[in-house]
Formats: sequence, structure tokens, C-alpha cells
Amino acid sequence: MEKRVMIVDDEPDVLTSLKTVFEHQEYDVITVTSGDECLKEIEKGFKGIVLMDLMMPVMDGWDTINEIVNRGLLKNVEIAIITGKGTKDFQKMSLLGSYVFDYLTKPLDIDKLISVVEKYSRYFHSRYN
Repeated sequence: MEKRVMIVDDEPDVLTSLKTVFEHQEYDVITVTSGDECLKEIEKGFKGIVLMDLMMPVMDGWDTINEIVNRGLLKNVEIAIITGKGTKDFQKMSLLGSYVFDYLTKPLDIDKLISVVEKYSRYFHSRYN
């Protein structure tokens, strides 16, 4: 059973740190710096957990999630939000929140993040494999 995670964030330090964390947990890790790159990876066949930053230039995390849904790509992924934005956007949550399994704020509690990803990774594999 291959455990896969895609980290979508425009901050290089976040990408590097989280990639290291999940590689130590024996995940196959893909890092991308934009919503557009995320969509391309899913369209190329990525299946797994997506950790989505909300505050990115051009296409923010909510816009990316909306595109994943609109393009019918949701069947391949489970999405969690990782954000420095402490206050939830309740309008966006009411529209797209049902497509998100967790909302984690930065600075991230790494043990909690690993636990959440492990839980949904097991769920993902039982659902899609």
C-alpha cells in the first residue's frame, strides 16, 4: 500500500519541512508551489492526500479546491487545509468545506498533522484500493 501526499504551498521552507516529515513516515511526497501545479499533478494521475495552503498568489487554495471539484478530480484525493490564516472564511467553508477533511492552522502541530494524515490515508486506501 503506497502512501502518497501532495503538499501545495508557495513557501519553500514549508515544502521542505513537510516533505522531510512525511518522507520519514514513509510517504511518497510531491511538492508543488501553486494551485495550477496541483491540478496538473492530479490530472496526471496523483491519488492520495493533498495538504492545501489557502494563501497563495494567482490561484488560492479555495480556488484550487473549487477547480478540483469542477473538473471531477475529487475521486482521486482527500484534501486537508494547512494555513496561516487563523480565521476561517465561513462563506468559503459553507461552499467547499464538505470537500475538506480537516482545517489545520500554522504553525502546525506536526504530531497532530501526521496523525490526521495517517487516519485519512488509511481511509483513502480502504476506499480507493
